[in-house]
Amino acid sequence: MKFMKLGNRPDSFFTTEAIRSVSSEVSTDLKIQVQKSLYHLHRFPLLSKCLRLQQLCSELSAGEVAVVRLSEFPGGVEAFEVCAKFCYGITVTLSAFNIVPVWCGAHYLGMSEDADRGNLLGKLDVFFRSCILRRWKDTLVALQSTRQHAPALCEELGVTGRCVDAVATAVIANPLTTRWANDLSELCVDHYWRVMVSVKSAGIVPAKLVGEALRLYAHRWLPIDDDGGRDATAKQKQVMEKITSLLPPEKGSVSCSFLLELLKAANFLQAPAPLKLELARRAGLQLEEATVDDLLIPSNSGDTLYDVDLLMSILDEFLLQGQSPTTTPPREKLKCERRRSRSAEKADFEGRRSSSSASHSSKLRVAKLIDGYLQEIAKDKNLTMEKLIAVAEAVPDFARVDHHDLYRVVDIFLRSHPELDKNARKQLCRMLDCKKLSVEACMEAAQNELLPLRVVVQVLFFEQSRAAMSGCQVAELPGNIKALLAKTAEDEDDEAVKKLHHIGTDTPLEEHWRISRLKCPTAKFETLKMKLAEEEEDDNEIALLRSASSRLRALCSLPKKPKRIISKFLAMNRRASQRQ
Repeated sequence: MKFMKLGNRPDSFFTTEAIRSVSSEVSTDLKIQVQKSLYHLHRFPLLSKCLRLQQLCSELSAGEVAVVRLSEFPGGVEAFEVCAKFCYGITVTLSAFNIVPVWCGAHYLGMSEDADRGNLLGKLDVFFRSCILRRWKDTLVALQSTRQHAPALCEELGVTGRCVDAVATAVIANPLTTRWANDLSELCVDHYWRVMVSVKSAGIVPAKLVGEALRLYAHRWLPIDDDGGRDATAKQKQVMEKITSLLPPEKGSVSCSFLLELLKAANFLQAPAPLKLELARRAGLQLEEATVDDLLIPSNSGDTLYDVDLLMSILDEFLLQGQSPTTTPPREKLKCERRRSRSAEKADFEGRRSSSSASHSSKLRVAKLIDGYLQEIAKDKNLTMEKLIAVAEAVPDFARVDHHDLYRVVDIFLRSHPELDKNARKQLCRMLDCKKLSVEACMEAAQNELLPLRVVVQVLFFEQSRAAMSGCQVAELPGNIKALLAKTAEDEDDEAVKKLHHIGTDTPLEEHWRISRLKCPTAKFETLKMKLAEEEEDDNEIALLRSASSRLRALCSLPKKPKRIISKFLAMNRRASQRQ
């Protein structure tokens, strides 16, 4: 910290009965009221350096001892006393902590060169320019001081602008010195915004460093790290708007986690819809970086725990970026370009393939992420089934390698919403593709009392069909399962279920396909799905099938039989591969 001392006389100010005065053999002839403090001083030293006091005292009658009231004095009592002591030649000490209020007070009193040569304003300007603005900490202290003492006057005097320029210049000169980001986080939002605009416009500081500085400032002033216990304020809304406007346009300059933190804060502060949509757009471009916790944005409506609509906006933006134009150049361009070498063409092809693979892998990661998100929001008793299905179906089919996690979503939602009727349960389960269920999920689904019986039948049929397509003999189904399927086939007149009943008998599998005039299992699967989608069971049939299905679940709960069947399938696959 740099200091400057002016004057050489000892301090002779004293206080008597709430009156500040100065020791002197000459009687005081001037009374000045500054806020709640009254000063008894002398006209000569003060009027010789203060144009405003000259004007005010000229209005007094000769010999009249009146009180000059300085009710609007900027800088406070301390600043006035420094100015008064300077007039008496008493030693005063100036630093970054008091230069701004003293400067404002000296300007108010008119202590310029017009009043006296070598006056206070000129000395302050020299000290400010040569010392304060050349030191990082001093500049920041002075800049913060302008907010506390007459901000409008500081702008008029150019003190604020010069401090902002000095801070920005220091950042640009040493962009890799990360300490500046922490120091700037203590500035008010107006000063911070002006500094960062200057830093960004220079184009020298890397975008990631700018993003990190914004993250630190947001964590300092926004309701990000708390649990929402803080009330929203107009100042916080202003901070949110300023930070959003300062975000670098480069993708990856800020993390997806930080963007979603901002979005959560914006939702809590009830920020304008365009601001939230911009944050959602930015987060969507980097959605593959997010975690499930990042996506759990608390809702403001109170209807649901989490804001699913904002999540859909983020997911839509992510899916839109995958719709890139074709990479094939137009014919006109091909005619005018020279033929490139084979190595150049190969390198270009490899680059496009790599980019495509990265896009595909990101979609796989996002699909896994969304299924994890669905498992969390499915616990919300106020979440509607339509919203859950909308989020689940927004993910492309190819992005879900399996439906294991999606089965968990259905199971959680059914357990959290026991009031769902038969038709709603069927509609919910249409999200599932039984062909993509893992062995573990299939075993659980066969024993899940919450699932519609048609889903259990589908699971069993596709498991048997999957084994048949592997080219090995299918193990015969246990008697109680065959009895259940036979009863289901008779009651529902479902040809697909009848075929499942006959699988594992002496009749060759090819004959089962020929009976229905279907030549490939794929067509059979589609027929089954269509039939099961069209079936409408009445309540009596459901009760009958439920009683039969309990025996199936009891059988599936036994560990020995599934293990024996699975081991048999593995042995058959090994023998088939050895023959090849």
